[in-house]
Amino acid sequence: MHWSPWWFHQFETLCNHLVELIAPFLIFMGRRMCILNGILQILFQVLLIISGNLSFLNWLTIVPSIACFDDASLAFLFSSREGGLKDRVLKMQARRAAGERHPLRYGCCIRKVVNASFGVLIAYLSIPVILNLLNSRQVMNTSFNPLRIVNTYGAFGSITKERTEVIIQGTSSLNPNDPTAVWEEYEFKCKPGDLKRRPCFITPYHYRLDWLMWFAAFQTYEQNEWIIHLAGKLLANEEEALSLMAFNPFEGKAPPRWVRGEHFKYKFSQPRGKHAGEGKWWIRKRIGPYFPPVNLQGLKRFYEDRNWPYPAQN
Repeated sequence: MHWSPWWFHQFETLCNHLVELIAPFLIFMGRRMCILNGILQILFQVLLIISGNLSFLNWLTIVPSIACFDDASLAFLFSSREGGLKDRVLKMQARRAAGERHPLRYGCCIRKVVNASFGVLIAYLSIPVILNLLNSRQVMNTSFNPLRIVNTYGAFGSITKERTEVIIQGTSSLNPNDPTAVWEEYEFKCKPGDLKRRPCFITPYHYRLDWLMWFAAFQTYEQNEWIIHLAGKLLANEEEALSLMAFNPFEGKAPPRWVRGEHFKYKFSQPRGKHAGEGKWWIRKRIGPYFPPVNLQGLKRFYEDRNWPYPAQN
């Protein structure tokens, strides 16, 4: 889809705006329009699931869309056998149509009061959230009250136009600055690394380490100290950390003496192009070092300053 023609991407953008900004108002236009909105929202999320690796996010977005479908539209999902759920509902509806009424129970009244109270509370707490959304300097991923019921959570405050990746490498060389040192790459379970590995389909699973590596590439290692913590675990060949990786180049060998992070810009290879003909799904270009070579001894003070347990070498 990335290499689709320009007009297709413009069509995608138009559909995106229609589904997200216009279709939701169909909820207030009667039963059929409400169902239509539910269908559009679910189809839109399914398209995102097929075309991107956002793990469980799109599946969660489908859940509220189910509320657009009433009992009649979902009846086909249930058995019509005697005494079944569908049969009991039909009998309840028949009694109600016949004029049979039951007095409201005390608990039902309490529930209505509680529901109305929650509605008023959420409306009140939403005022600063709405004002923030209308502000030209809106803040993302922020809660405006200690209850954290409403907030401006968003998976992405902004979207980058380039894909950069941190590639972690290790070497057994005594001198990491030796031009002849052989650096071998660790492979993660899903994030881009090996140029010949096809982009994986992970939804609805969530590879959290791969996800964090993606976000770390937007920033520096000083803003993501956990990546140095990970480097220390790789230097120690720690099994728990290595279980999160797809490939350990030092498996069955002595652990690396040095580990470093390299920063690359990745982009898809052109279909039927030179790189695709070589079996490469990705093309990459080195940006520079992400974090310098580190060894286990050199990280000891770093770990102590942060009260992190020093990894025991395996």
